[in-house]
Amino acid sequence: MAQLSRTEVEEIALLARLHLEPDETTRLETELAAILESFGALAAANVEGIAPMTHAVPVDLALRGDQVEPSLSVDDALRGAPKRAGDVFLVPAIVTGKSE
Repeated sequence: MAQLSRTEVEEIALLARLHLEPDETTRLETELAAILESFGALAAANVEGIAPMTHAVPVDLALRGDQVEPSLSVDDALRGAPKRAGDVFLVPAIVTGKSE
């Protein structure tokens, strides 16, 4: 079984913006390793000659045709925005490029 270190689990939790208690980190070392092992088994499967599919059984997708229709004006679309800058939503930055 692929084993993740405690540091790797903590880094994954940081990237996912999750706070983990020490016992949760310990438990996730084992659980994430089992998940990686399952993906390893999938990666090892021979799928040569098998066509990609979106469903395990045939499904007829009822899709409507693309049609050009009137859309909201910028003011109508942004009317409920908590903050805006000109013609766009203003949202807090979540990726700063700095290490924390």
